[in-house]
Amino acid sequence: MAFSEFHIPALNLMGEGALQKAIDTLQKRNFSRALIVTDAGLVSTGLVDQVVTSLKHVGIDSRVFSEVQPNPTTANVESGLALLRSSDCDFVISLGGGSPHDCAKGIALVATNGGSIKDYEGVDQSLLPQLPLVSINTTAGTASEMTRFCIITDEARHIKMAIVDKHTTPILSVNDPLTMLGMPKGLTAATGMDALTHAIEAYVSTAATPITDACALKAVEIITEFLPRAVEDGQDIEAREQMAYAQFLAGMAFNNASLGYVHAMAHQLGGFYDLPHGVCNAVLLPHVEAFNSKVAAERLAKVGQSMGVIPTGDADADANTCIEAIKALKEKVGIPRGLADLGAKQEDIPVLAANALKDACGFTNPIQASQEEIEAIFKAAW
Repeated sequence: MAFSEFHIPALNLMGEGALQKAIDTLQKRNFSRALIVTDAGLVSTGLVDQVVTSLKHVGIDSRVFSEVQPNPTTANVESGLALLRSSDCDFVISLGGGSPHDCAKGIALVATNGGSIKDYEGVDQSLLPQLPLVSINTTAGTASEMTRFCIITDEARHIKMAIVDKHTTPILSVNDPLTMLGMPKGLTAATGMDALTHAIEAYVSTAATPITDACALKAVEIITEFLPRAVEDGQDIEAREQMAYAQFLAGMAFNNASLGYVHAMAHQLGGFYDLPHGVCNAVLLPHVEAFNSKVAAERLAKVGQSMGVIPTGDADADANTCIEAIKALKEKVGIPRGLADLGAKQEDIPVLAANALKDACGFTNPIQASQEEIEAIFKAAW
């Protein structure tokens, strides 16, 4: 087995009460002022005010940056950085799902390294650790609260930049299911399918290890059982907690085994049309895995077993059954059928495919595709 690394935050708080435990932990860190990076939707729920008040009770002042867009942009990073500097904040708190977490990573990284977030596109381009970042998660899908991945949209190029950097890993992640009870059905489904995509892409990755395999397969098992329950009843605290664990396990898997063509392609759709990332992943996932099955049938057969598929011993047949199980789960939780339903345009496929192929250079898909093959997968997902 080749040399491997395993990245994860130093401290990860899980379960009911994790948010208050995090506040108590921060009191002991001697921080004085936080920049809270979030979005307008969470401000309206009152959760942001709750965190501001809890911090104040332990002697920590805060400033709120709530301009994060669903697909955070370079402009979002610059605006948040300006507020951080003018407010003399000594650490950052991201509060929300993947968008606030990624934006906060960008802010914290540039705060110590200087320049523009565009300077850090690629793998480990920074020299210095970012400003301390604490990530409080309110969705169950992206796992951005515990990864070294940071995805920022470059508005000028209409692409999503993948920043993979050990210095963007938060010092503390928080997953409290009580903060997730208010997630609407659509967001629950999209983020849950995002987590499933993370797990499957990590499992078929050429950089997979026994550690990432264990995390990935357990994540698939939990998601298959509990995502439909979480979508059906958002107040089902057991389903919310199990999904928090599942997305964290999937994050551990892909944070170390990386991802593949599903994400490379979804990034283009998100950057080009400003579409929700989890939905793009869910639509593309079965079609990319059909392509991967040419070399990863045995692995996909094991994914199928984790989804409850009874094995026949025929790897190709079992891989196909796995792909059908993915489609069935996608439909069960209400994901749109194809890319046409999302407003994508077939005439854009050559550009989307070319950009996806460039993005995929940083990932670890089990089989290399040509631009024509990527175009064919896009068409199949229509």
